[in-house]
Amino acid sequence: MLSLLLVIIYLAFISLGLPDSLLGSSWPVIYRELAVPVSYAGIISMIIAVGTVISSLQSDRLTRKLGAGKVTAISVGITALALLGFSVSHSFLLLCLWAIPYGLGAGSVDAALNNYVALHYASRHMSWLHCMWGVGASLGPAIMSWALVGGRGWNAGYRTIALLQIALTAVLTASLPLWRRRSSGSSGAAGEASGKALPLKEAVRIPGARAAMLSFFCYCALEQTVGLWGGSYLVLHSGFSPEAAAGLASLFFFGITAGRAVSGFLTLKLDDTGMVRLGQVLIAAGVCALLFPGGIWAESGLVLLGLGCAPVYPSMIHATPARFGAGQSQAIIGIQMASAYVGTCLMPPLFGLLAQHVSIAWLPGYLLLLLVLMFCMQEKTIQLTAAQAAEKGGC
Repeated sequence: MLSLLLVIIYLAFISLGLPDSLLGSSWPVIYRELAVPVSYAGIISMIIAVGTVISSLQSDRLTRKLGAGKVTAISVGITALALLGFSVSHSFLLLCLWAIPYGLGAGSVDAALNNYVALHYASRHMSWLHCMWGVGASLGPAIMSWALVGGRGWNAGYRTIALLQIALTAVLTASLPLWRRRSSGSSGAAGEASGKALPLKEAVRIPGARAAMLSFFCYCALEQTVGLWGGSYLVLHSGFSPEAAAGLASLFFFGITAGRAVSGFLTLKLDDTGMVRLGQVLIAAGVCALLFPGGIWAESGLVLLGLGCAPVYPSMIHATPARFGAGQSQAIIGIQMASAYVGTCLMPPLFGLLAQHVSIAWLPGYLLLLLVLMFCMQEKTIQLTAAQAAEKGGC
């Protein structure tokens, strides 16, 4: 029965990725149809991001009150409703309105699922589950392409994803007894659905919490900056054609997905801290490769960046209960993920301003700065949480 629950959680992670790349893949058609500026995609994206940050910060309260299973089912259902709203929208205003539940649903399910897996399953499952997110993120554009090529329109692409999410909501609702059974039989359940929710002010005062927040901020800022500006860097700095750069940019995402599949096996030899440090070394190697001219260096750099990013996020999340305690892990994961989304929203546009007014050649230096700050904050988190644990043990 537990293996069935794990299969359902894997499906849930695929569903998390399905809508994430839909807006980018459909916007070239949407903005022309709705007769709005191409830059308006940023408005929708920001509305979704704000909703995601808000719901991430509320994940501790919701999960303690409802349990991870119910939060997951309800959140996926809300996301399905929002996607269905997108599928029947024919104005920019409606897209903005439906983006609100879209973001609110995404943040809660992301934080609740990550904490549940961190509490109840081995590190390898966290890596493989995030690999499944990559599978979903790859399937989303493929489904949208199928709808557009077939003449069905972008609305049909959103409708197809919405129907898949509705089906998953039904499966998650039927599986609720499995979640309760797993929680009641696990000592890690103390941090999942019992006790009083930890207020945000208290959560950020926990030793190591602020450093952990900055670690997630820097990591997601780095990942999103590479994803958004990597192709432009190849064209404007390395001399690639736009067509070639588009194909090479996919190497970064391939590296993340493949790297997370491999990381699951590496966790049998390395703990979470070792996995994060290994990823940081690979990221540094990828940044250095981008500094050299030539096709092979650019290709190697993007692959290394993807492989390096692969273990960092899942391993930092999986380490949270061990570092902060099961009773506080949901609150900490919530604020970590909120910080991650803020980094995703702010830092790539900031580099865009740097590229516009100075030079896009600064991309490797920008990434290196984020990497160094992430490394320092990660090491500070380890030191502070270890000292706190030692202090409690001495008492």
